[in-house]
Amino acid sequence: MNESPVDSPAFPKTRTVVLGLGNLVHADDGVGVHAIHRLQQDPRVPPHVTLMDGGTMGIALLAHLSGTRRLIVVDAVDVGEPPGAIIRVEGPDLSGLPGKPSVHQLGFADLLITMQLLGEPPDEIVLLGVQPESTAWSADLTPKVEAALAPLADAVLNQLEAWG
Repeated sequence: MNESPVDSPAFPKTRTVVLGLGNLVHADDGVGVHAIHRLQQDPRVPPHVTLMDGGTMGIALLAHLSGTRRLIVVDAVDVGEPPGAIIRVEGPDLSGLPGKPSVHQLGFADLLITMQLLGEPPDEIVLLGVQPESTAWSADLTPKVEAALAPLADAVLNQLEAWG
């Protein structure tokens, strides 16, 4: 008998993933990946949590997220707030994000839809984003978004703590 990925021992449905999205050569667009790198060095991250650098992979992340029960997505999100502002969106509100999404945000939306169609959506999804100031060609975050990295990491840790 074949097991579905959700029931597979390799992908227990108790898994918690923090997924950083972004493009490291488009300035503030890479904030999600920078946040994951920061969290990888933070001893407060519980050992059962998977930290994942998703870059701009979009739908290609499906195999890596199969069986995820709780998902925190960390990304640059342009919703018209002041640069460096931290944005929190969860559950059904994710589909109503205003603003023009980037290429990887469209890929992430496709990923969530595909997971739902396969009957494998996470039970809980939270997006913790940062309002970008610039997405121009640069490997550096702008100062306002760089300053938001510590509070963003704290927001991730607070959400993990709330989930237990």
